[in-house]
Amino acid sequence: MRMYDLINKKKNGEELTREEIDFMIKEYTADAIPDYQVSAMMMAIYFRGMNETETLYLTEAMAKSGNMINLSAIEGIKVDKHSTGGVGDKTSLALAPMVAACGIKVAKMSGRGLGHTGGTIDKLQSFPGFTTEITVDQFIQNVNQIGIAIMGQTNELAPADKKLYALRDVTATVDHMSLIASSIMSKKLAAGADVIVLDVKTGSGAFMKDEKDAVALAEEMYRIGNDAGRKTIALVTDMDQPLGNAVGNSLEVKEAIETLKGNGPADFVELCVALGVQMIIGGGLATDQMEAESKIRATITDGTALKRMADFIAAQGGDADFVYHPEKLPKAEIVEPIIAAECGYIEKIICDEVGLCSLVLGGGRVTKDSEIDLAVGIVLKKKVGDAVKEGEVLADIHGNDAEKVREVKERLLKAYKISSKETRTPVLIKKIIS
Repeated sequence: MRMYDLINKKKNGEELTREEIDFMIKEYTADAIPDYQVSAMMMAIYFRGMNETETLYLTEAMAKSGNMINLSAIEGIKVDKHSTGGVGDKTSLALAPMVAACGIKVAKMSGRGLGHTGGTIDKLQSFPGFTTEITVDQFIQNVNQIGIAIMGQTNELAPADKKLYALRDVTATVDHMSLIASSIMSKKLAAGADVIVLDVKTGSGAFMKDEKDAVALAEEMYRIGNDAGRKTIALVTDMDQPLGNAVGNSLEVKEAIETLKGNGPADFVELCVALGVQMIIGGGLATDQMEAESKIRATITDGTALKRMADFIAAQGGDADFVYHPEKLPKAEIVEPIIAAECGYIEKIICDEVGLCSLVLGGGRVTKDSEIDLAVGIVLKKKVGDAVKEGEVLADIHGNDAEKVREVKERLLKAYKISSKETRTPVLIKKIIS
């Protein structure tokens, strides 16, 4: 089999077989096929496309290019949740303890943030001593005992995806639906969960700006997961404004804790419940939405979700006292409000600009080696649809560098659009694919 022939075949719009795709991925991972030939193949795919079968074969080949994690030692059904990322998306921090308190086993691989969207692992570093560098045996033991464990993605997990993504990034072939879907789902399949719940974001703060594209991606990943034998559910959710009120690592952790105490922002609670319902039904602990929602809300009321978070933090070396005393979490030295210059209604918040403001403050990474300031970020006081009076606080900036705070203050004020007309609160859950 020759790579030249496969490139020519796809260039002519023909369908690649499983054997051909397996050969390409296996040999490329082993450095036996040069970058320039795979670049040519990625461009051929970009213009000629891949059908549903080819996309499944590509995803499975990338998943099998490294370690396939065996979670059979974990009792019961294992459920994982994946988000395509957004501004203020601290969902896993609150959701995992909620569903674990219901009896669902959450075995999760997470990454660090890059750019204006934060990573779950970075946020968890707000707890002194917490680590995601645990062995697979410890990971399995924690899930069995507590119901939750989160570990960092290793280099051995779908290594073909890492190589392919780096190549696509420099050859202008990132934004292709089949290639995006296979990239995400290859890691989910390799991570070993029985049930995968996907949160596909759409809007100015998301990778998929257009709702139609987000729905298409969700449907593509839904098909891949189920065709690969994993029960998969996908939700398309709004990211035209930050999720919740807090943007920034320790600020988001604090908001997640407050949510488990029953004091969470309405939109964040709505999303956690919506995702939790699908995880509980998928895990076989409820048969309908009403029963599942009742179970998940009860974990907040009775305090079991908060305790489960504390147990999870302690099991991975963190100081669980911070869960019960979130005032101990890292704090910024400067808290600067931005003030509304007019009356009206919040018509729009440019979501990605809010994320970039947090990045400027030091709350995100410009490169993989950037140091993160866990304390900095933004807390929104007004969101889309809210009435505002002249002189009211729109948001608080939390920073440790006066010059950066001044820069962000100007940018953040411009991110708010105020209208004289009443504005509706945006619909959070756009679509559920199940």
